[in-house]
Amino acid sequence: MFRKILIANRGEIAVRVIRTCREMGIRTVAVYSDVDRKALHVQMADEAYRAGTAAASESYLCIERILEIAKTAGAGAVHPGYGFLSENADFAAACAEARIKFIGPGARAIRRMGSKTEAREAMRAAGVPVVPGTASAVSGPSEALAAAAAVGYPVMLKAAAGGGGKGMRLVAGREALPAALEQAKAEARQAFGDEAVYVEKAIVRPRHVEVQILADEHGNAIHLGERECSLQRRHQKVIEETPSPLVEANPAVRPVLCAAAIKAARACGYANAGTVEFLMDADCNFYFLEMNTRLQVEHPVTELVTGIDLVREQIEIAAGEKLRYAQRDIDPRGHAMECRVYAEDPDAGFMPAPGRITALQEPAGPGIRLDSGAYEGWQVPLEYDPLIAKLAAWAATREEVIAKLLSALGEYRIGGIRTTLGFFREALNDRAFVRGDIDTGFIARWMAARPEKSTAELRPAEAAAVLAAMTADRRDSAKPAETNVAAPSRWKTEGRRKALRAPAVSV
Repeated sequence: MFRKILIANRGEIAVRVIRTCREMGIRTVAVYSDVDRKALHVQMADEAYRAGTAAASESYLCIERILEIAKTAGAGAVHPGYGFLSENADFAAACAEARIKFIGPGARAIRRMGSKTEAREAMRAAGVPVVPGTASAVSGPSEALAAAAAVGYPVMLKAAAGGGGKGMRLVAGREALPAALEQAKAEARQAFGDEAVYVEKAIVRPRHVEVQILADEHGNAIHLGERECSLQRRHQKVIEETPSPLVEANPAVRPVLCAAAIKAARACGYANAGTVEFLMDADCNFYFLEMNTRLQVEHPVTELVTGIDLVREQIEIAAGEKLRYAQRDIDPRGHAMECRVYAEDPDAGFMPAPGRITALQEPAGPGIRLDSGAYEGWQVPLEYDPLIAKLAAWAATREEVIAKLLSALGEYRIGGIRTTLGFFREALNDRAFVRGDIDTGFIARWMAARPEKSTAELRPAEAAAVLAAMTADRRDSAKPAETNVAAPSRWKTEGRRKALRAPAVSV
């Protein structure tokens, strides 16, 4: 087992990894940029080293500097968290060359799954369903038009090297395709340095369902069930849960879906924790979307229903150990749901809203989990992803977990910055959401239909009464909750039209 691990990340995920390392008796090394000198992960690690300036390219994304620190500190392994270098094949290869263990899959698997077109071909060969579309990037408008005609409109244009919604365009008809192709290529070129774009059939009102897998270096692979991640803004997830309401209603699809995920992992010789993502239609037909060759942001919900520490499993697999579990040992119980708490303004199109946290009251209680990198007085920086915490809950049923989350959100106060807490308090009380009638375009439609309303702060007694009513009458409510039951809502009526420009369909 490793004596010391460097965590090549920041924020709540760095704090999360530090906690598991402590339990395992492993010393931790943090890295930080100039604006993160006082960050929580820096305070919690056993050692901390400056990686560079605020620019990620000069700090968290600087492979040479990260490895230099690892050697200086005597770290035997690097945990990349998610984002930054977590799916960078060159970083994984550089770690191997430096004889420092990369806690994740090998460079070959990362490269294969990092290319959307190569991954699609690998899945076709393995017998995993893929969305109809081109096998490789299109050369220009003529080829794109021909491909779109073959699969039928609407189609999605996607960056071959992309992710996070960059280089992606939904095209409803032939006339709009040439311009959309140029826009997608330009965005892909700027985001990834690669303008390659491919065409695939757009699944109307799709669900985003993914399967968590674990695979060791000895050929063993298991799955830990599926997660539903359909609640998204700007093609990125904001609410995740397990199990999927759609799969729960159609349980026969689960073994087929999870078997496909195992096939996908084996097809690329995968080892470590990973997630195979699928699009699923209302009839439970599913199609391979991509494989995330890292730990997912939403991993806590899987941990809550299985009792398995995924970070510990990652570390043990990287140390060469065999999986401690066979598939028959995995027995998920209950329901778990997570809200990603962002320093964002929902009424301004979920734009980042960094600033200093002037007050902080965090929720707690049975079944409540909060993964956070924040503290009172901390300056949320502008330079990085605005995710500051993840609030998750576990209960026996989906209905109970929604009530538990609403209760926790009622306790949660973050002062000084705009956050998504008010958005969650309303969205989780929506009738369609409570029914599980969701898809990747849910948030955009919900924002468009949400009436203007006053969100003034309630006095404590009034807030408690409103929360009780929300929880008890959730099924019968004719519209989303009209109040912020804790701190003053950061929702503003001005700027709402900016939010309504979000695409109605995202994948």
